[in-house]
Amino acid sequence: MGTAMKINGEPMSFSKYGKSFQEKLCMVILDDRTFADQIEEVLDVNFLELNYLKCFLNKVFDYRKKYEVHPSRDIMKTILRSELDNENELTSKQVREYYVRSQVTAVTDIEYIKDTALDFCKKQNLKSAMVKSIGLLQNSSFDEISQVINDSLKLGMNNDEGYDYKKDFEERFKPRFRNPVSTGWDLIDDICKGGLGQKELGVVIAPTGAGKSMALVHLGIQALREGKTVVHYTLELQDTVVASRYDSCLTKIPLENLTSFKEQIYEEVHDINGRLIVKEYPTKTASTQTIRNHLEKLRMRSIDIDMIIVDYGDLLRPVRYLKEKRNELESIYEELRGIAAEYEAPVWTASQTNRSGLNAEVITMESISEAFNKCFIADFIFTISRTIDDKVANSGRLFVAKNRNGPDGLVFPMFMDTSNVCLKVLEPSEEDEVVVVSAKKQKENLVEKYKKFKKNNGG
Repeated sequence: MGTAMKINGEPMSFSKYGKSFQEKLCMVILDDRTFADQIEEVLDVNFLELNYLKCFLNKVFDYRKKYEVHPSRDIMKTILRSELDNENELTSKQVREYYVRSQVTAVTDIEYIKDTALDFCKKQNLKSAMVKSIGLLQNSSFDEISQVINDSLKLGMNNDEGYDYKKDFEERFKPRFRNPVSTGWDLIDDICKGGLGQKELGVVIAPTGAGKSMALVHLGIQALREGKTVVHYTLELQDTVVASRYDSCLTKIPLENLTSFKEQIYEEVHDINGRLIVKEYPTKTASTQTIRNHLEKLRMRSIDIDMIIVDYGDLLRPVRYLKEKRNELESIYEELRGIAAEYEAPVWTASQTNRSGLNAEVITMESISEAFNKCFIADFIFTISRTIDDKVANSGRLFVAKNRNGPDGLVFPMFMDTSNVCLKVLEPSEEDEVVVVSAKKQKENLVEKYKKFKKNNGG
């Protein structure tokens, strides 16, 4: 490896974005407040390779932050005369020399500097990510490496100023297009405005054996009937087993009889407009980054993704291992919601209850296992409760625990025939307790539980 050439102790670069470009960039930032507003959001001062430029730009940004106005050249002259005491002698000298040069040398290619500034930031950010990845490589943290690189590539992708309350007045009166995908249950669609919308996270909560996976298959089938492309990740069952459940749900043929009706199933499967892709990963071998990588592969093959199902979130491996398991689970659900936003598709997943939910008549959020913060992350949560007697009678209860788009705290009786993946939400009768816990009380419970959680975790 050769040694980089230096001038006055600083590295000299002959690249497109070397010393000359970086000097001009700093001066354009000083002279153009509007451009400074735009670039400050994505430009890390450490992207600059020369110490005196880092020092100079830090002074510009510090002034903007402190006084909430953009500094003039005269102000910068005063700052550079009086506020470099903490810098070493060489850096102080170079900063002042740079500023003097800028006074007599005009930047003639301003528009080029502005047009390429974001590209410079992206390349420098990627370079930093690659350096960071070297350290992660020693620990074989491949998922984290992948996420670090992917995050670096997203720099500047969302660089808008934001929603202007006055200027964009009309926008908030336009219809909001969630493009919801139906749950297949009219009663549930009615209260969540058509189903789970794009960029939203839905969670099915139930104890083991109560029908979490069946519910996810049911939701997938409804999307297929609407002509949607569904990507179903299975972390517990084989992909062919999941596919068979779709067969049964679609045709209402019991699982044990599917082989005898192969031709009928074939016809119904091929008549359906949607597309289903089932991807199997062994338990705790896949992370949210693994899912992202697979989704990207599909997108590169021009496959539009309309719904994502993860069966189920608790079985994912965290990208980063944290001290507390609950923090790891919380981060997993945050990342699942991030996937929903990134791919502009609804994401359905499931979660296990704790022991209190095993024989509960109606499971509420109090029974959620491990990370209670899942409740704050999700947009829509429903629970499935089934006692032993319920299983014998092919019945159960669906409780709407959280609903960002409508009322929650509602319980509905269910018909559940797991032999053919038939799940129906029924109209509550007068004997049914329609409101188990009011929406207000649910939110109070959430807040109280969160306060307790924060207290126990030093927050």
